[in-house]
Amino acid sequence: MAKLTKAQREWKPNTPKKLRSTKMMFASVVLMLEAFVALFLGLALFGIHDKNPAYLVVAAVLAVLMILACGVIRKTWGIAFGWLLQLALIAGGFWEPSMFIVGVLFTVAWWYALNGGAKIDRENVARAKAQAMWDAEHPADSPESSAK
Repeated sequence: MAKLTKAQREWKPNTPKKLRSTKMMFASVVLMLEAFVALFLGLALFGIHDKNPAYLVVAAVLAVLMILACGVIRKTWGIAFGWLLQLALIAGGFWEPSMFIVGVLFTVAWWYALNGGAKIDRENVARAKAQAMWDAEHPADSPESSAK
């Protein structure tokens, strides 16, 4: 028999679903895509320049940092760490000039993930509060009462 997770053990019928942060999800997607870009940058620099394996090592370290940043975004310093990684990606333009454009475009995507995601999160919280108020005012019409 499979072990139940903590969330599964604590679940009760009609428990409201916990809201997930769209901001964190968007930011994680941008960082994961940037990790691939960092790897491809390292491969391109390795092939274009003098076959120096340092390009591959630096690209791999940058990619790993971007993946690890997905796990620390929720911390107070996680967003600042993400901004530093954006600067590192833009700095790749000093070795491959097209990375200035790619880095800036990903930085815009990062900014939008943070701001657009935060806006969606605020709207979701307001919608959940409005739904809870409506359910409290109309107990006979709520989904919980119709399920009984």
